[in-house]
Amino acid sequence: MSPHTLLEDSPMQHPLSINRTTALAVAALALVLPLSAVSCSAAEKALSCANTAVQISSHVAQLGEAINNVDEDPAATGQALQDLKGDLDKLGRNSGDADLSQAVTDLQTQVDNVQKAVDGNQTPDLGPLVSAAGRVSKVCTG
Repeated sequence: MSPHTLLEDSPMQHPLSINRTTALAVAALALVLPLSAVSCSAAEKALSCANTAVQISSHVAQLGEAINNVDEDPAATGQALQDLKGDLDKLGRNSGDADLSQAVTDLQTQVDNVQKAVDGNQTPDLGPLVSAAGRVSKVCTG
């Protein structure tokens, strides 16, 4: 077999192997894309949950400051509670996870307890609220 004959045969075999390789790559991609879309969706939900958990922590801290400074700015307590309720609504709408749903329910109960204390002109105990917010953060990040 001469080198010239080898070169003539190679182009015929090479395109066939490229076509087979391309077909296999396309088939593999078709299998992987739906899985990656699910993974991206799960990752987006986890990131959204984590971001909301950070907002909740921030709003709990703002609520504590507002309660400590209620004489200076009485409206700040109401605003901090509204911010917390908005966070909970956001988490509640996007939660398909039983653990997260329970943590949100627990936190909602504590927000309601703080609201009742504030409405009754009492100083609320923020300990249970802080604990419930910590559980939401733990579920969202862990």
